[in-house]
Amino acid sequence: MAGAGFAGQAYQVLRERVIAPIAFTEGEAAAVFFAIHALRHYAELPFEAESASAERKFCLNMPDDIRERIDGMKDRVDFLAPKRRAEAPCLGRLLDAAIRGQALRIEYEAKNGAVELRRIRPALLYADDGFWYCTAYCYEREDYRVFRCDRVRRAEPDGPDLQPLDPDEVREARIGAAEAGERVRLRARLTAEGVRRWESKHWLAPMVTVEGNGSGKVDAEVPRGDLPFFAELIIALGSEADAEGPEELRAEIRRRLAERLERYRE
Repeated sequence: MAGAGFAGQAYQVLRERVIAPIAFTEGEAAAVFFAIHALRHYAELPFEAESASAERKFCLNMPDDIRERIDGMKDRVDFLAPKRRAEAPCLGRLLDAAIRGQALRIEYEAKNGAVELRRIRPALLYADDGFWYCTAYCYEREDYRVFRCDRVRRAEPDGPDLQPLDPDEVREARIGAAEAGERVRLRARLTAEGVRRWESKHWLAPMVTVEGNGSGKVDAEVPRGDLPFFAELIIALGSEADAEGPEELRAEIRRRLAERLERYRE
């Protein structure tokens, strides 16, 4: 509460608490600045205005010599993330629901373009490859699922707040979402260049066993629904990858290649 209670003056309720000043070393100041600065690569943030405001305050209150040093580093240090055009208008509400333990009724655009109604309980949000994702319990599927946040067209509270998930439950939610659905055994051989390109997507790297000459093999359980993704990935790798199984994956690769060959037939 702020403001003097004299005639003609009103009290104003502060929207947020202001924390006490924090003493940073030069290295700590640089680390915090670049952590905030790196967020600019994301088209959407659940706290976009706050991060921009924090960066401005941080720069304004730095000693001149530290500000000059950081200015000299800005063009030499960066943490890249692909820029995506997709907007995620419900990002803030999803984060708030995860913190409060709130269930939401959402309109979600599926991969085929159809809009589905779902009731979910968000557990955590994370950014990967320029997109935001929400791991949430889906009441229709009775299991944890991962939702692309830019495909959530609308989100409204549905029922009273529940007890927020504790850290162990959040970890279980992440694991549960990753293991959801029927799984099949994916097998492939990769050249050394194929290994390098496969591992460029960090979540695929643990699937690869690298051999002494730099080549590698993939032998992992994956969701059956992800086979079209892996078919496209192996096609993109060309001669650097050879899919060994399952046969369903090899058939999908043949089908996609036949479609492309037909497209370019004279």
